[in-house]
Amino acid sequence: MIGTFRETGLHAALKQHYARPGDCLEVAVDGYVIDIVRDAELIEIQTHNFAALKRKLPQLLERHCVRLVHPIAQARWITRVKADRQTVSGRRKSPRRGTLEDLFMELVSLPELVAHPNFKLEVALTHEEEIRCQRPNRRHSRVREWSVCGRQLLQVVDTVVLATPADFVRFIPATLPAPFTSHELAQALQRPDYLAHKVTYCLRKMGVLTVVGKRQRAWLYVLA
Repeated sequence: MIGTFRETGLHAALKQHYARPGDCLEVAVDGYVIDIVRDAELIEIQTHNFAALKRKLPQLLERHCVRLVHPIAQARWITRVKADRQTVSGRRKSPRRGTLEDLFMELVSLPELVAHPNFKLEVALTHEEEIRCQRPNRRHSRVREWSVCGRQLLQVVDTVVLATPADFVRFIPATLPAPFTSHELAQALQRPDYLAHKVTYCLRKMGVLTVVGKRQRAWLYVLA
């Protein structure tokens, strides 16, 4: 089908999970291939790289309602497969747990779209399996290394819909002082500073936060 040649296993599984009877899959709309068309709504599933949508989404939003679905793995199992791609050499659970704030790693590419009345963002909190394949090292043929060769959906645990900028106030803890810095937000969220900087950038772009000054070199923010 159109658009499925380079489709990953995770993307295909999410598309089947979201599809309903009567939906049309992989349909060309305004020159773009859409994952799911449901009546007047276009559903796009993007597992990563929101930057690739910077041209597509604004053009579609001029005439259509668009729901962008993005998965975040709350739990992940890592399966190692030998070079024959059939023999499993081990499986373990990753200690890393994804959280809703990880959304901003991708959303930083197009935060302004959140304010568009035709746009809706849905985060699918999932359990997934990461497949790592063994392949020979080019320099030393006897030495083998592991690389990610696929992601598989195990379960959709929950979904969170963020339809308007006001829905993003949830990312600002009530315990924060007013005004606050990105570093103080990082401490309140218990996440790294670099992620908090992406959160404040996105929320400022969508009109949720306002800059009210500086404290030394750090910008000060308040809720708009």
